Amino acid sequence: MEHRWPLTHARRLVDVVDVTEPNLMREQFPYDRPPKVLFDGVDVALDPPGEIVITDTTFRDGQQARAPLEVAQITQLFDLLHRLSGPNGVIRKSEFFLYGVRDRQAVAEVLSRGYRYPEVTGWVRAKREDLRLVRDAGLSETGILTSCSDYHIFLKLGWTRRQALDNYVGVVSEALAQGLRVRCHLEDLTRADVHGFVVPLAQRLMALAEEARIPVILRLCDTMGYGVPYPGAVLPRSVPRLVHVMTHEAGVPSAWLEWHGHNDFYKVLINASTAWLYGCAAANGTLLGYGERTGNTPLEGLVFEYAGLMGGLNGMDATAITEIAEYMERECQYPIPASQPFVGRAFNATSAGIHADGAMKNEEIYNIFDTGALLNRPPAVNVTDRSGVAGVALWIRQHTGRNLSKGHPAVEAIHAWVNAQYAAGRTTAISDEEMAEQVTQRLQEVTLS
Repeated sequence: MEHRWPLTHARRLVDVVDVTEPNLMREQFPYDRPPKVLFDGVDVALDPPGEIVITDTTFRDGQQARAPLEVAQITQLFDLLHRLSGPNGVIRKSEFFLYGVRDRQAVAEVLSRGYRYPEVTGWVRAKREDLRLVRDAGLSETGILTSCSDYHIFLKLGWTRRQALDNYVGVVSEALAQGLRVRCHLEDLTRADVHGFVVPLAQRLMALAEEARIPVILRLCDTMGYGVPYPGAVLPRSVPRLVHVMTHEAGVPSAWLEWHGHNDFYKVLINASTAWLYGCAAANGTLLGYGERTGNTPLEGLVFEYAGLMGGLNGMDATAITEIAEYMERECQYPIPASQPFVGRAFNATSAGIHADGAMKNEEIYNIFDTGALLNRPPAVNVTDRSGVAGVALWIRQHTGRNLSKGHPAVEAIHAWVNAQYAAGRTTAISDEEMAEQVTQRLQEVTLS
């Protein structure tokens, strides 16, 4: 993402609206009921940037949701992330904590790899003394926590809006004076007073960037998953309108905007792709989507969302996704739901006989794309009482290479055995080991008969 000077500033600079009491927006966030989506009929146009990229927070936000990864595990996953990113750096950056000894060891280890992509970046609080951690780690960019809703400013930090703005501007100014690129994390943006606090803050940050000739990236943080992809919804929840305000009113270049979402309301991936479409260059995620509470945007989901929007993978090696999932389960003891898209063990497996029958004729009928080529995960079949003779025949073809018809005596015998298992009360799928034993036995019986 290129940065050009001078910036195109908003026509009118606005001042923070300093209030004595926090605006908790009870009409949208009543708390005793689910949050309400309000509409006012105002629409904004699609405005995708010239380049979109993916950024990673597996080793920062993702680390907040699980037992800490060992340095060796982080390094191995970072190697796979580098391979997934490809030579064009679609996965542009990966951020790390800097506060613990293990965090700093991990940063040193991945930096020693010498990879261009993803670039290793840091994360610190909005405190001047924390900038030393970034310098000591040898990093060129750091995130700075800049909480922006009244929930955080008043109820957590105990500040006024003016105090928050002055503190953030002061810390960012110091970071720029030290030659650091800054990424301001606008925490809880989807509950913030956009025009009363966020726009004034963003305009001042852009002025600092202009003066220092150093980019200041704004990460749009949907911390509680309140964002919605509807253009006609009101601020602060509408993702299209949030991005539009940042580019058209706050004067932030698209290349300096990054979306960071959470999945509390099942909208984490659609919100990220919506942010791309309306002018936000970067979408932030984690491997397998793990992260605080319901998790972050799944990075593997962003990979295929990117491919769909851009018409290809742009050099990304998607087979690394399968290796990442296998490593996470095997070495990091991270359980992956079997049906989780792209990474679950059964994401492209069928159990239904009618689906198996179609797959026997042409795998495209029930497979989302060539998962064998793109993910090194050929389509599979789970044999249950719902699989029918087609499921049994398909299992045999996939595991032995033998193309037996549904009417083959061995297929019919195995199907009868499967049905007997469930008639006797079985509730689990037939294992591959059991199927292999049955195939060997039934084929021998056919040969001897």
